[in-house]
Amino acid sequence: MESIVELRHLRTLLALEETGSVSAAAQRVFLTQSALSHQIRVLENHFETPLFERKSMPLRFTPAGERLLQLGRELLPRVAAAERDLMQIIQGEAGQLRLAVECHTCFDWLMPAMGEFRPRWPHVELDIVSGFQADPVGLLLSGRADLAIVSEAVPQAGITYWPLFAYEMVGICSPEHPLAAKDVWQAEDFADETLITYPVPDDMLDLLRKVLLPRGINPLRRHSELTIAIVQLVASRRGIAALPYWSVMPYLEKGYICAKPITDTPLTSELYAAVRTEDADRAYLGEFCNIVRREGFDNLPGLSVLPSV
Repeated sequence: MESIVELRHLRTLLALEETGSVSAAAQRVFLTQSALSHQIRVLENHFETPLFERKSMPLRFTPAGERLLQLGRELLPRVAAAERDLMQIIQGEAGQLRLAVECHTCFDWLMPAMGEFRPRWPHVELDIVSGFQADPVGLLLSGRADLAIVSEAVPQAGITYWPLFAYEMVGICSPEHPLAAKDVWQAEDFADETLITYPVPDDMLDLLRKVLLPRGINPLRRHSELTIAIVQLVASRRGIAALPYWSVMPYLEKGYICAKPITDTPLTSELYAAVRTEDADRAYLGEFCNIVRREGFDNLPGLSVLPSV
């Protein structure tokens, strides 16, 4: 019997197992929900058996589905290793990956990604360009960085962007603050407050750029370089802030602060990897971005998939 099982099918089944839902799995493998469902139906029709129980919570795989999952766990890492070996043979093992970071909260996921990358490409010199960078793309163009983490994919000659992920931004306040009683914060709720932010230009803060300034709202500011310092200021009622949900979740669980969606369509921010177009075919750059995405979706709450640029 001719085999119908493809690597993409195995990746889809593993994504289903990891996420527990068809919609989340579709995001993980960059498919629409209908396209993912079609893949599953093709397999089930071919083998004439279901692969998982449709109404089970959490999702439960049938014996046939478990067997394909086992195959995926065994085969996909070997395929990835072989592809990596081939790229190292073709392009050489050595290289450099100097990272320029525009995002203050990136280190929550950046350090684990770097830790996974190093043993895979031991001869690639991996480093971070020191400090927060206001113009990381400029560092790429001047040859002082090899990959930049940025919040906007602004078209620019000589630069290629790869989407990493989108993430939810939440408003945070003290549990005793009057805004803690609101289910959703609107732009007007910030007008008479002190807004605590990182010390960066307004156009680098999505809350200001996307929500407040278009409504003519420009609240008083207080600045801090550190996320933990912003949280402490908020907890002591020195002001309010907007931060990624993943970065404040530990403090929410301890009851130090409250978090609320910002506007009826919750505010989201985006992250992209920028590289020089001439370097876009370097395998280790692409693999680093794949590791970042996988680490993010595996460990950070409130992420969603970005479309290709």
